[in-house]
Formats: sequence, C-alpha cells, structure tokens
Amino acid sequence: MAFGLKNVGATYQRIVNKVFSTQIGRSMEIYVDDMLIKSREATDHESNLKESFENLRRYNLRLKPG
Repeated sequence: MAFGLKNVGATYQRIVNKVFSTQIGRSMEIYVDDMLIKSREATDHESNLKESFENLRRYNLRLKPG
C-alpha cells in the first residue's frame, strides 16, 4: 500500500472484497495486507489456489511476495 495517499486501506479492502467475494470465508481469509488460502482436505488445496489465481487474472491484479 502506498504511503501518503488517503483512503488507500479502504480502497484496497473494497477491491479485495469484490475480487474474492465468492471465496472469503469459504476458502480464503484476508487480513489487512495478507491473504490466506485454506482447505479442509489437501486434495482441495490445488483447486482453491487455482480459483484464487483465476480471480487475480480476471481483474488483472498482481501479487507482490514478501
């Protein structure tokens, strides 16, 4: 998130809620600037990751690791 800009946190949260609306609470948790993709079974984890990356591509968003 950029420093010095107003409402960056609120704007980021609004975008994340829109992009991952179908996953939040089911297979994803989002905390301030961290995203956690979760699965009950190891076999489901790959499909949850795939769904997350597809949502990122759909909205042309990029992740910055670290």
